[in-house]
Amino acid sequence: MLHYIDLTKVWTLLEFDKYNPLGFSSSLFLFLFFGLLLLVTVINNNRAKVYILIAFSLYFFYKSSGTALYVLVISAVLNYGIGYLLYGAGRESLKKVYLWGGILANLGALGYYKYTNFFLETMSSFRGGTFEAIDIIMPLGISFFTFKALSYLFDIYYETYTPSKNFGDFFLYMVYFGNIAAGPIDRAPAFIEQIRENRITNEDISRGVFLIMSGLIKKNIIADYIGLNYVDRIFDDPLRYTGVENLIGVYGYALQIYCDFSGYTDMALGISLLLGFKLMENFNYPYKAKSVAEFWRRWHMSLSSWLLEYLFTPMQMGMRRMKMMGNALALLITFTICGLWHGPSWNFVIWGGLHGFFMVFGLITSKPRAALLAKLKLTDTKIAGFLKTIITFHFVAFAWIFFRAKDFKIIEDMYGQIVNFFKPGVFPQFIQSYQMITAMMVIGYLFHFLPEKVSESGYKLVEKSPLLVKSAMLAFMIWFAWQFMAADLQPFIYFQF
Repeated sequence: MLHYIDLTKVWTLLEFDKYNPLGFSSSLFLFLFFGLLLLVTVINNNRAKVYILIAFSLYFFYKSSGTALYVLVISAVLNYGIGYLLYGAGRESLKKVYLWGGILANLGALGYYKYTNFFLETMSSFRGGTFEAIDIIMPLGISFFTFKALSYLFDIYYETYTPSKNFGDFFLYMVYFGNIAAGPIDRAPAFIEQIRENRITNEDISRGVFLIMSGLIKKNIIADYIGLNYVDRIFDDPLRYTGVENLIGVYGYALQIYCDFSGYTDMALGISLLLGFKLMENFNYPYKAKSVAEFWRRWHMSLSSWLLEYLFTPMQMGMRRMKMMGNALALLITFTICGLWHGPSWNFVIWGGLHGFFMVFGLITSKPRAALLAKLKLTDTKIAGFLKTIITFHFVAFAWIFFRAKDFKIIEDMYGQIVNFFKPGVFPQFIQSYQMITAMMVIGYLFHFLPEKVSESGYKLVEKSPLLVKSAMLAFMIWFAWQFMAADLQPFIYFQF
């Protein structure tokens, strides 16, 4: 008996749905991506590949943002034009006019789509009135492609990059689906150069398969499971749980957001390697950091390097006469802006400000702390390193509460339960009642803190395997990850930014 395909259902599956973005771990994306991989392999023409990737990227964006696709297209065209005006401007005064025009255009679009309701709600609360949010569809990854565009303009202004003569190459840089949703925030020089010299080696294939498998484990198996089955419950109603359960919820969220975001990045890097692109590294075992400053050299590395290069350093240079006070002020401003970049909420602003404060505190107390360690004969010892890592992790973990909580009442309740209603005797009961959660958290943190050579040995195993075995490994991991998947696919946390 012949079975006919219902084309209306197929079209419904393919059209825009703001509640169902096209994530890397969805079955639809995997189906479309393997079709894309087959197409670019069969055609084997570099220029044709560019336009195929542009078409796929535009569809990827449309699937999550609908008609807001025009914002991305206009942004690409506008920034390409401003880049050429900047490059051709002879006078410094004219260059500044073009640069500030580009900055205002990019930040104006970001401000409208992301912060309009936040601004209106804040103004309304000051006046004591009520507020009804305006229905604005925020384009997917607007924070990320805005920063990509700005880095392009800054590089041309500082004469560290000559703008691309081929609009197609620049357009692909702006719309590329591999990093449009949640980074990494790649720079134009490195990305566009790879378009021109697009090569795929056996090492790229091995590394790509390994990273995709790693991303599926982190996101679909660890992050989603502990998020849905424990962390969400704690953050929804902290008062229902003891302080020890709230504390485990904090540790759980620290692991969840790391596995979710680094899992996305692993998949983005792996998918891109299979297409011949090496994206920026974004994570380097961040919870191994011995200071909050080092944490930011290991966490969301493409954003922290962007902030360092284009925001903190220019501010620091302008405040160099203020010496340490100038550094401290530049840090506070940079990380407050970093918090606001993450989302239109005072929670994010406070979260960013806390990280800035932690770094300022570390800067001011660096000499006395070094003197204390020297007096205790702990300088450069494993004990000192361990203590620094534990203290840094807890600073970061407790700041995550502001990042995750939906309002200040939740934050107050969580801290209150941890301080006033800890009940350590509940811990054995927790292990017994949440055996799978406990196992997931132990496995997640264990793999994070193990020596990096353990991860490399896993990659070496994939690298030595024949292509057919690599394909079987990937197919098995996709199947295995799907066994843990909830009925409703959980979007990546950083898709909201």
